[in-house]
Amino acid sequence: MSNKKILVFGGLGQLGQCLSKVTKDRNTASFVFLDEVVGDILDLDKLSLLFQKESPEFVINCAAYTAVDKAEDEPELCEKINSIGAANLARFCAEFKATLIHISTDFVFEGNVPALLKETDAASPINVYGKTKLQGEMEIAKCLEAHYILRTSWLYSEFAGNFVKTMLKLGSEREELSVIVDQVGTPTYGVDLAAVILDLVDSGQKAYGTYHYSNDGLCSWYDFAKAIFEISGAKLTVYPIPTSAYPTKARRPSFSVMDKTKIKTTFNLEIPYWRASLVKCIHAIK
Repeated sequence: MSNKKILVFGGLGQLGQCLSKVTKDRNTASFVFLDEVVGDILDLDKLSLLFQKESPEFVINCAAYTAVDKAEDEPELCEKINSIGAANLARFCAEFKATLIHISTDFVFEGNVPALLKETDAASPINVYGKTKLQGEMEIAKCLEAHYILRTSWLYSEFAGNFVKTMLKLGSEREELSVIVDQVGTPTYGVDLAAVILDLVDSGQKAYGTYHYSNDGLCSWYDFAKAIFEISGAKLTVYPIPTSAYPTKARRPSFSVMDKTKIKTTFNLEIPYWRASLVKCIHAIK
């Protein structure tokens, strides 16, 4: 992998920073981490110059509109970034013969049945964010064979803003907290996901297509919060509440636990249990 040139769009976001951390621990390829100005996925002229200059072998797209509730008020902007931007990258990858690794989400599913979600299950998103991410997936598949779409869920890390860091802050400020108990999924440590992305690059395989990746196991947001407080030693009382008691602009899937069999068997991966990775993250933060 040492000769490969890899462009990372959204390189200063949460997953981009996780990738930057993981690449430091490996004797890896030549990575170019692009911010949203230099790596503007909506600016065709910039993209054209960038691809001509860098001639990447791989492109990793971490750039996305991820503000789920705000997306309900900004559907056009959300679609531009998550769908049109993804399509732009796919077209340039096709032209320059690069492989695209694109990050998607469990929110492409309705998530109304308590069964593990497979890559082949029908996607039926229930919010603007999920719809635009699914559109992006379809645009990529339409114009580029050499692609990996990695759907992930409940992403957190020691970088940027996320649920774990919010809970740690609230744990130091409050004596009690109410957290939703009837939405079930799997937390994903961004550093674990970043390592898997590099594993895909290293594998030399051309097993293109859509894959599910999160940490192993499942929990509710309430379980997740309780674990954060237990591991960090925060002393506060956490109360379970139903989704109906905490209305949000965007609807969320009630069960979005993904089946990871395909990625495990194709790339011979062992996936860490969510709580074990949470311990690592909290230690990194502290």
